[in-house]
Amino acid sequence: MSATPPRRRIARRAAAGAAALAAALGITATAMPAGADSRHPAPAGRTVDVQLLSFNDFHGNLEPPQGSSGTVEEIQPDGTRKTVEAGGVEYLAQSLRTARKGHPYSVTAAAGDLIGASPLLSGLFHDEPTVEALNKLKLDVTSVGNHEFDEGRAELTRIQKGGCHPTEGCFEKGKKYRGADFPYLTANVTDEKTGKPLLKPYTVWQHKGVKIGFIGVTLEGTPDIVNANGIKGLKFHNEVETINKYAKILDRQGVKAIVALLHEGGLPASTSYNYNCDSPGPGDGISGPIAEIAKKVTPKVDALVTGHTHQAYTCTIPDPSGMPRTVTSAASFGRLYTDTTLTYDRRTGDIVRTSVKAPGAVNHVVNRTQPKAADMTSLIARWNKLAAPVAGRPVGHISADIAGRGANAPESPLGDVIADAQLEATQPAGQGGAQLALMNPGGIRADLAYKASGGEGDGAVTYAEAFTVQPFTNMMNVIDLTGAQLLAGLQQQVSGPNTASPKILQISRGLTYTLDMTKTGADRVVKDSVQLNGAPIDPAKTYRVAMNEFLAGGGDGFPAFKDAANKYVGPSDLDAFTTYLTAHSSAQSPLTPPKADRITVVK
Repeated sequence: MSATPPRRRIARRAAAGAAALAAALGITATAMPAGADSRHPAPAGRTVDVQLLSFNDFHGNLEPPQGSSGTVEEIQPDGTRKTVEAGGVEYLAQSLRTARKGHPYSVTAAAGDLIGASPLLSGLFHDEPTVEALNKLKLDVTSVGNHEFDEGRAELTRIQKGGCHPTEGCFEKGKKYRGADFPYLTANVTDEKTGKPLLKPYTVWQHKGVKIGFIGVTLEGTPDIVNANGIKGLKFHNEVETINKYAKILDRQGVKAIVALLHEGGLPASTSYNYNCDSPGPGDGISGPIAEIAKKVTPKVDALVTGHTHQAYTCTIPDPSGMPRTVTSAASFGRLYTDTTLTYDRRTGDIVRTSVKAPGAVNHVVNRTQPKAADMTSLIARWNKLAAPVAGRPVGHISADIAGRGANAPESPLGDVIADAQLEATQPAGQGGAQLALMNPGGIRADLAYKASGGEGDGAVTYAEAFTVQPFTNMMNVIDLTGAQLLAGLQQQVSGPNTASPKILQISRGLTYTLDMTKTGADRVVKDSVQLNGAPIDPAKTYRVAMNEFLAGGGDGFPAFKDAANKYVGPSDLDAFTTYLTAHSSAQSPLTPPKADRITVVK
């Protein structure tokens, strides 16, 4: 028959609608289905469209994230920007299930950090609730991220294979944790003794004769951003070399269609999820590690699903042969998912990469106006009942939102609160004798939202909300640092591994300095401006400095702190935070967001 099948007519109308929206938003770049040379397209009727749904950096956000962590920015047709509430596994599951309708070939993949740094509902139970939810929403495969190693290699293996927690046992009476139904891929993470990958390096998805290989890797720099004890005995290899190695192996096995799941990402030129990443040209709207990695990954790989930076982008970056290839990321916390079309040639077994006007990869909002997935609502209710005795305990009150992770400046109001809490917890002579405190920004996982607090906008902060902000339960350390070492640490915020993406430490009251962003590298920290309680830092003097154990171990690219002397181990960072909130706030006198004026920024 010559008539166009109904499914293809629908697909064409959808593509036309996408093109119209792209034009309305000023998006004119040519993204494409992601593989073989476009100069030799497959004959009509020989190909099938495979739907690749993907997301990344979920971090156990089963319930809708609060504050700015639960919104995305959307460019409107007239060029204005709109903030849209998004996220929550009830809505993510509904979104994915709706997206799959009408697509007989659909695979769902993720790019790591699905667990770890999770809110209390998941973190309290070592992320078993999140894996249960991911099983229910039919995730097919994921790479590992750095946060999958937060509790160590043995715990990651348990998360994959199942079994009750080794020290806390089974959390539900009569139920044993069954593990992940999907494979975690660790192609570039090997055992130092055996040289073998910790878990599977790749997997092959098959459906009705269609075969697509998935290779999963995490960033090579994982040892710099996780607790050393969690990765003892493991080696992390170069991302490009590893992907290229396993792409050759898959190719020799006859698997020609390949997708890399890479927990490393980029920095888009816009904060809006639907901006044109390929304007003025392919890949021009993105920078950072993924931009260089994508240019070096073998052309055998047909698409890259990425993560880690918590940014949203659907870009086209040419592979080493010059052919266009999609590189995508769906922000974080389940606020977006990416829908990529892979055109599969049944005869060659490869993906046909052809330049087309309509985008081949699109990010979609997981909006909260759609119906909730009932099975996820039941799952959340079940685990919330178990968590209730701990989660609902009030620990403080706030007068307004206190921005942390979503703050746009190097210094955030919540960062100031946390640093002050850590100083207060370790300042007494018998508890470390700290004179100042430093907090790594990546350890602040959420805002404190007035509206979300208590559920009715009354400003009450629960233990669950405090846990969401500080979920790692790192122990506080107080160490001796000379003024020279302290200055070196401040300079490492904007130099070395942190040159391209500065990690500005949050500082306690009394410490002030100027950050001159018109300069480069270490010179951005104006040495003469660094003062403690109004007195210049003396390079020869010794100071007692509080920080969490991760930072004290040199984490996040701060080697200046690694070999410090006279270490005192204090309470956990979470205990310091909750104790401070209780001591400094009440319903009658809530905590007011600080001004965040300790760091003077010159732009």
